[in-house]
Amino acid sequence: MSAVPQPATDAPLVDVSVAAGVVTLTMNRPSQFNALSEAMIDALRAELERVAADPSVRVVVLAGAGKAFCAGHDLREMRAQPSLDYYQHLFGQCTRLMMAIQRMPQPVIARVHGVATAAGCQLVAMCDLAVASEDARFAVSGVNLGLFCSTPSVALSRNLSRKAAFEMLVTGEFVSAQAAVEKGLVNHAVPADRLDAEIDRIAQLIAAKPAVAIAAGKGLFYRQLEMGIEAAYQLAGQTMACNMMEPPTLEGVQAFIEKRKPNW
Repeated sequence: MSAVPQPATDAPLVDVSVAAGVVTLTMNRPSQFNALSEAMIDALRAELERVAADPSVRVVVLAGAGKAFCAGHDLREMRAQPSLDYYQHLFGQCTRLMMAIQRMPQPVIARVHGVATAAGCQLVAMCDLAVASEDARFAVSGVNLGLFCSTPSVALSRNLSRKAAFEMLVTGEFVSAQAAVEKGLVNHAVPADRLDAEIDRIAQLIAAKPAVAIAAGKGLFYRQLEMGIEAAYQLAGQTMACNMMEPPTLEGVQAFIEKRKPNW
């Protein structure tokens, strides 16, 4: 996987690159630290929905151009339209973006460098996996402006322990990449010059597996989290039974029995 490109001034809001079944979507407002303007939210959701429907795509990488991953909502744009209707529309729009990540069949990996703050940190939490450079920093810092990061709290509280999430939300303090790993927000923190290699390693491990199993597993993983344990086991058992009937799965099991590589 190549390094994240630096955009030209006339580049689209989301840059798209494809390599061996891995699509990289790069938020492309570097001078604004990839702040989530309404246009950026719409562009990113449109690309995610397009990619979700493409069976040739096995893994998605979400990245940011320039010096940062994402600095959250565009505060200048928000301040320019002080009405309850507008804010309700904006946060609903952002929620649809976040849910698009969870609902798509392909795993999404956040490629984090620089800062990921407020809704940018929310993006990291909503991605299925996250890899950060060791110098990356994370915060849900809206409280410093008098705005509790309520929507990011939904994603944060489903990744971190309650007390760790709440501390970030009520203090607004930055945490390091290593602390983000320890808290469960990030999978791995690596030197900046190894960031793309580590993401590529994980992406290729996923891409080597049958897409039908990955898609079924991702869907089940998130649905069962919201259930009681008995209902979760019932859904998981049904999912596994259906998964077992898929030709790639039957081939994988037969290959294991015959001590050979599966012919996928």
